[in-house]
Amino acid sequence: MAEIVRMPRLSDTMTEGTVAQWHKKVGDPIAEGDLLAEIETDKATMEFESFQEGVLLHIGVEEGATAAVDSILAILGEKGEDVKSLLEADVTPAQVAEVEKPAAVEKVSVPTPVEIPVAAPVAASVSAPVQTSNTSGRTVASPLAKRLAQEKGLDIASIAGSGDGGRIIKRDVDTYQAPSVFASVNQESFTEEPVSQMRKVIARRLAESKFSAPHFYLSISVDMDNAIAARKAINALPDTKVSFNDLVVKACAMALREHPTVNSSWREDVIRRNQHVNIGIAVAVDDGLLVPVVRFTDTKSLTGISGEVKEYAQKAKDKKLQPSDWEGSTFTISNLGMFGIDEFTAIINTPDACILAVGGIQQIPVVKDGQVVPGNVMKLNLSCDHRVVDGASGAAFLNTLKTYLQNPVTMLK
Repeated sequence: MAEIVRMPRLSDTMTEGTVAQWHKKVGDPIAEGDLLAEIETDKATMEFESFQEGVLLHIGVEEGATAAVDSILAILGEKGEDVKSLLEADVTPAQVAEVEKPAAVEKVSVPTPVEIPVAAPVAASVSAPVQTSNTSGRTVASPLAKRLAQEKGLDIASIAGSGDGGRIIKRDVDTYQAPSVFASVNQESFTEEPVSQMRKVIARRLAESKFSAPHFYLSISVDMDNAIAARKAINALPDTKVSFNDLVVKACAMALREHPTVNSSWREDVIRRNQHVNIGIAVAVDDGLLVPVVRFTDTKSLTGISGEVKEYAQKAKDKKLQPSDWEGSTFTISNLGMFGIDEFTAIINTPDACILAVGGIQQIPVVKDGQVVPGNVMKLNLSCDHRVVDGASGAAFLNTLKTYLQNPVTMLK
């Protein structure tokens, strides 16, 4: 008997998914555990395996299309079985949302621009792909090309295809150069791009956090001279390399053990005091921000933390993170120091009660023993949910964190 396979909920924040690639086609026999498709969620592209056996009778979501969770993804059954009645009887939300396309630019009346000679672009040093004709009148592109174009914010219809019959392939997206928007003056222009699944969830979660959790902020300056010396000594060991961020993560883990109020979360009816330390590390990716979690951080060595953070960062960039990788944080760290930012404040990653914003190390004059000398100072800003953490509790945590960073040897106890 035919059975419906529905769009799975692959993360706690997922409301819809996009089929990045089908690994089976209609008519193929399917065994339990076979890879059916790759589904792009708000956080990653994940492989979806079949829990049923049968023949693939119907595909409900084509490659590149988006569907709500629980919509019909596919139908499996016996060869030749009629699925029309199943499709007609289904009363779940709309099966397939049309692939979002950039809205057309609204035409506005503007003064006739004065034509200014524009220098011809310099020819590329590599040979351009040979473009073939597509006379069908519709855009034909490979699933990979569609996905790459969406990630880069490009309108796939504006890219010329060099594949068979004018089909747009990966090479065409990689080599595409958008026309300059500054070729004329006195003319308003803009482009629009569809909001990705990840960006939608980021927007919703950050708005919920900012407008529901009463934020307040605490700042502290840390003398990093000893930390710089300690890191240099550690990295002198064979096959060892730790970053300043690794030192901050380790110091936070140690400080959170002493300040459980900061290692807490607001749960509406209760405040949860976590007795374990799971630190989320904000990682920037092309389409937004992901927060993989280093679990039981306080029990791990500096080199262990360093290796795990590097692994998660690479998985995040490759869209290979699994739900278990980003769930369960008790505290979050966001570090923009490597981007040249001196200091900033961050929005709390709910339900965590706090997030630490880490700036870069600045070489500035400081006063030591009554003398003005060169110093290395790092600014830390702690965002706190006032429903859980009060000013004195947050200040005590920051001072303990400062002590660990200014005396790295104490983290070895």
